[in-house]
Amino acid sequence: MPFLSEQYQGAVVRTAQEIDWAGVESAVAALVALRERGGRLFILGLGGSAGNAGHMTNDLRKLAGIETYAPTDNVSELTARINDDGWGAAFTGWLKVSRLSANDAVFVLSVGGGDLERGVSVELVQAVEYARSVGATILGIVGRDGGHTARVGDHVVIIPTVDPALVTPISEAFQAVVWHGMVTHPDLAAASAHWESLDRP
Repeated sequence: MPFLSEQYQGAVVRTAQEIDWAGVESAVAALVALRERGGRLFILGLGGSAGNAGHMTNDLRKLAGIETYAPTDNVSELTARINDDGWGAAFTGWLKVSRLSANDAVFVLSVGGGDLERGVSVELVQAVEYARSVGATILGIVGRDGGHTARVGDHVVIIPTVDPALVTPISEAFQAVVWHGMVTHPDLAAASAHWESLDRP
């Protein structure tokens, strides 16, 4: 079976069909409410999801008008925290200094959503638990079964597993598909992207 034209393309199509788009609408409504109350958004991700966090931060600031930050964009502080305090406390320490409050929200991008029992992405679990402790809204776009983020979050979109051999690439790719849908949603979009604005009369 040709990999790209059948297996990979098939996984992309099935994933797009099986995503809970009503759940995406719910997350958009939560982001609109966050913007209206003047809250801040903190995006957390590891590995490829950390790269996505930086891109998503730009889009939500520039296109949706939400004050948004990603700790992985501040390499100096993040690596100092990892060196001094360990990975598990890195995101939590960053959120504490940022004075995360019930007015704010945390958005998790992750392939698995964190699993304390299995020791997977424990820093995400600890950050989500800290967010819960201060009453912040928890959102996410996560793969597999959604892990800890999906179990305790308020608005979490799960990227369905349609091919176990492609969980990571499909999850990380569809993080971008989903958040781009969010920032272009008529209820959330505050500005057009550059190329779209060029086509307007």
